Amino acid sequence: MTPLVSIIMPSYNAERYIAQSIESVLSQTYTNWGLIITDGPSSDKTAAIAKEYCDKDDRIHLIVPQQHQDIAEARHTSIQNSKGRFLAFLDSDDIWVKDKLERQVAFMLEHDYAFTYSDYQTIDSDGNLTGKTIHNGGVVDYHKYLRNTIIGCGSVMIDTEKVGQILLPSNEVNDDMGLWCSLFRTGIKAYPIDEVMYYYRIRNDGASSQRFKMMRSVWKVYRKQEKMSFLKSTSCFMSYAYHAIKKRIK
Repeated sequence: MTPLVSIIMPSYNAERYIAQSIESVLSQTYTNWGLIITDGPSSDKTAAIAKEYCDKDDRIHLIVPQQHQDIAEARHTSIQNSKGRFLAFLDSDDIWVKDKLERQVAFMLEHDYAFTYSDYQTIDSDGNLTGKTIHNGGVVDYHKYLRNTIIGCGSVMIDTEKVGQILLPSNEVNDDMGLWCSLFRTGIKAYPIDEVMYYYRIRNDGASSQRFKMMRSVWKVYRKQEKMSFLKSTSCFMSYAYHAIKKRIK
């Protein structure tokens, strides 16, 4: 029996994209998965589209909280409702390659890894390839990750039998970065797969404000969660900013 993979998907006002994201899950060559979508709730048709898929496939589950949840809280809700040995992460506007789960589960079982990630490519709002591939940064540990947040969330897979209970950090900080830091702090390392596993969508809506929000949340991880000094935080942030800019240059 192949291990169950729980796919964690937060969503908010993604009616234009979520069907493509879900279809990329349905197209997986690995079939023992459960997709847990937690919606904002959205003010558009995102939840309605997700529900249509739930009605067609009982591996897909939709959670719509009564009160608004941001992306971090929605991701946490999906994790709380997951049952799989492996956790995989996919945002509601990104797309997986069709054999992503199959190759990654096999890779982790073969090498007995707790945490893996991969290369990825960027697409524009219309789903067209931009020509940019983000290559992995090799084996990543705590200190390396602080200076280069190279890990694409949609490429990550975690073995919960090895890492134990997954607890997301406060929503005051970048939730996926905060989670990776909390795992790395225990001595766990992230091992790379040298292949493109997913497509990260660069959306045009509010791109500048989103970049500023991301930079601010990274700083909060350093200062609030990791309790780093101002000087060390500044040093790590400058390295982070350099690598972030480098990723966006063709």
